[in-house]
Amino acid sequence: MSFDELPATGTIRRAPTGTIERAGRTGRAEPIELLRRVPYGRLATSMRALPFLTVARHIVCDGRILLRMHSGFGHHEACDGSVVAYGADNYNANNADNAGDYADAVSGVGGDLWSVQFTGPAEIVHPCPEQERLFGTAPVSVDGRPFAPAYLRIDPHFVTEHTLNF
Repeated sequence: MSFDELPATGTIRRAPTGTIERAGRTGRAEPIELLRRVPYGRLATSMRALPFLTVARHIVCDGRILLRMHSGFGHHEACDGSVVAYGADNYNANNADNAGDYADAVSGVGGDLWSVQFTGPAEIVHPCPEQERLFGTAPVSVDGRPFAPAYLRIDPHFVTEHTLNF
């Protein structure tokens, strides 16, 4: 669809910012709650007009996602004030055998793999001591250099979730 084919302004029905409406989710965890099941995910945005993807440790606090990452690369500064994407999943490639039996790689309930992605504005924050403890032990080094933490908060405005059922 080209921009010329888009509907006129005001004709697109939008949900209020910050709310996610889901139908038929009975008995399933909300996407942000799935993050509590895994410790790490991937942050995506751009830096100097080039896209990048980096690993980050996350916690969920008050409906927002707090990230801890290495400050040495400057990724946190590139994200500050920008819209970013953060994704995580329960697929653990270390558990997969060489024959490709993905069902053995599942860490979710009932043999399902899930993946969630959150998109929203990010800002540099300074977590309180309780939040810092929730992150757990920090890495000793990153690429051979001492780990220096930086923290971001993402306010999720758009959420996607995918599941693979086995």
